[in-house]
Amino acid sequence: MAEGNHTLKMDFVLSGFTDKPGLQLFLFVVLLVIYMITIIGNLGLVMLIWLEPRLHTPMYFFLGNLGLTDACCSCSIIPKVLMNIASGNKAISFSECKVQFYFLCLAETVDCFLLAAMAYDRYVAIINPLLYPVMMPKKLCIQMITGALIAGSLHAIIHVGLLFRLTFCRSNMINHFFCDILPLYRISCTDPYINILMIFILSGSIQVFTITTVLVSYLRILFTVLVIKSKEGRGRAFSTCASHFLSVSLFYGSLLFMYAWPGSIKEENKDMWIAVLYTIVIPLLNPFIYSIRNKEVISVLRKIMKKKIFFQEIS
Repeated sequence: MAEGNHTLKMDFVLSGFTDKPGLQLFLFVVLLVIYMITIIGNLGLVMLIWLEPRLHTPMYFFLGNLGLTDACCSCSIIPKVLMNIASGNKAISFSECKVQFYFLCLAETVDCFLLAAMAYDRYVAIINPLLYPVMMPKKLCIQMITGALIAGSLHAIIHVGLLFRLTFCRSNMINHFFCDILPLYRISCTDPYINILMIFILSGSIQVFTITTVLVSYLRILFTVLVIKSKEGRGRAFSTCASHFLSVSLFYGSLLFMYAWPGSIKEENKDMWIAVLYTIVIPLLNPFIYSIRNKEVISVLRKIMKKKIFFQEIS
């Protein structure tokens, strides 16, 4: 019991990206800029979708929620990293660890289901365009989002709850820039076999289900597009799906290698840089991937900019 109480009150030390003082200021500025662009980009996209009636469709409904989860992912990681760099104090309590991982796990799990829902949405839009309003009603979209949030919460709660069975009586140094569970397992005095098994079962099941949905949807889309005789039609269909497929490939590739790949618990030197991809890079890129390749979003942005310039000229 004393050992368990000691674990609950224990502070860990995050090694971060680098210990070189000369690089700390540069790293702080880079991460701050990335954080600001990520939050402005994702929440800006959400506001754009909310304000423009033309974008009140299932695809943009899912995209807006993807922006919210990406912002949540970024907020759960980067502010603490910035605080640690600014203060020079890299300590993080066990309670902070659990909260940080809970929101990260919630965001990443919801992202998995959202990307699958978006793939299914594109499948219906291209395969059955005339039945699209019937097959993708507003009620179904809300049910999909609600289900993703419930699944994400349960997934995060299970992994955070299993952390209570671990004790830490050796090193308190976490070789990472945030409190991920795999680095915690490496410094645990308790055998983390059950924790790792649950990651394999739960995370593996979620990723297999959502990746299968994405692949089946895109294969059906590909076969349908190849049949289209019009080059313009094929180009429009490929353009609709290209940005989504790019985001999916980056996201699932990093998560599979991190959590579902056998032996990932032992590959300490690779964790950090894979985590950078799915916690920092992908939330930063997603608003640009979906906006730059999307003619409707660009059209709405131009419309807003023209209105802004018009009102400035009047005033």
